[in-house]
Amino acid sequence: MPTLTRLPLSLKLPLLAAAMMVLVGAVASQQVLRALARVQDERVQELAQMHVEGLSVALGPLVLRRDIWEVYDTLDRASQSSEGRRMILTAVADEAGRVLAATDPRRVPVDSSIADFAGSADGLDALSVSRAKPILRLIAPLDYQGRTVGQIVSELDVSDLLSERREALILLILGNALAIGVLALAGYLAIRKMLGPVSVLARQMTETKGEPHPIATTEIPKGDGELARLARIYNTMVGAVAAKAEAERRLAERERFVALGRLSSSLAHEINNPLGGLLNVTDTIRNFPDRPDVVRQSADLLDRGLRHLRDVTRATLDLNRVDAEGRHLRSADFDDLKLLIQPETSRRTQDLDWSVCLPDDGAVPFAAGPIRQISLNLLLNAAAAAGYGGRVGLKAETQDRSLTIEISDTGEGMPRAALDRLLTDEPLNPGGGVGLRLVRELTLSLGGRIVHERADGQTRVTVTIRQEQGAFHAQG
Repeated sequence: MPTLTRLPLSLKLPLLAAAMMVLVGAVASQQVLRALARVQDERVQELAQMHVEGLSVALGPLVLRRDIWEVYDTLDRASQSSEGRRMILTAVADEAGRVLAATDPRRVPVDSSIADFAGSADGLDALSVSRAKPILRLIAPLDYQGRTVGQIVSELDVSDLLSERREALILLILGNALAIGVLALAGYLAIRKMLGPVSVLARQMTETKGEPHPIATTEIPKGDGELARLARIYNTMVGAVAAKAEAERRLAERERFVALGRLSSSLAHEINNPLGGLLNVTDTIRNFPDRPDVVRQSADLLDRGLRHLRDVTRATLDLNRVDAEGRHLRSADFDDLKLLIQPETSRRTQDLDWSVCLPDDGAVPFAAGPIRQISLNLLLNAAAAAGYGGRVGLKAETQDRSLTIEISDTGEGMPRAALDRLLTDEPLNPGGGVGLRLVRELTLSLGGRIVHERADGQTRVTVTIRQEQGAFHAQG
């Protein structure tokens, strides 16, 4: 049965049709054989009745006179007739059951008991070929002028009727097998042709890697049948999936710019503040070019300031860059996030708790781009919720083949609409932000889950992304 369930539909249906034809053929053959048996029984009974009636008329006076030789002569002449040839042996007894004569005296001696020969003989009404015996034995009364004057016992050869029945059975089996084979083959070819689009659809759905591909126009049936409509509906669904994927890609790209826009003011201050000091350093170098100690100290200050500006610029560019190579996550990615969020928390005079437990010199097999965007969106929401003078925290660690990122804040908690965007798939309300919904979509695409908690005056959002079994390892 498990093997049958794995067969394609183009084989299951012809096999089912063949099984039904076998059943119908078996029932029909049984009815034919029964009808043949009934006809044969009627023929044998009619022949036996004619034989008994003929002998009764001819032998009645002879049996009354106990004329043994005349009885034997009559039996011998009767056995030579066309009807008698089926009677291979006939014995006649008197009223007392003693044998008067038989066509084969050696088998049935004269004056022996007819009961010894009759044995399990059947009467006319019970005579039947269906017992599959080549020889039938008949016992019937010998009636003359309204009285029973003796008994007639005959053996009938019905081997030709049994052969006829066997030949009919063989012909039925061969005919049914041929018909079933031809019809099953025709059904297989017809069903395979009809289900061709279904097979193509199943292949497209099971063998497609990555994005699904539409069914070629040449493989769609002509007309407006069910299978043609099914193929067109599938192509429409493939187009909708592709459009949704493109919309999600554009949404993610827009959200990166939105995140940068929310940071732009703080980043501008972060870049502008060191510039004033750097300009003062250049003025100092111009004013004291002949003092090596002043120039050296000014150069150190200039180097530190420029390196800080480089780090801020690099972190901003990394956030906006689409990582086509799927780079693995490193601890430096969280350093960049801290560098980006610090101006925002400083502007709001917030405390920033930061704890990252990742390998310092290696990468962990999680996509860096989506995780950076998930973390930054949650940090920006946490900073906005904590308000001025609040506290924002990030805790990231790897454990048991999974990455856990916890973002916390001391704000008043997330409103219902924000929670719906983060934790459910309900449609977005017009005018609502898409950052939290993007966090959800990115987390689900990585096979992760999101947990929201509110306890001790703090809101915690925990994102857990589990690596596939055996895939968790550090890479340089």
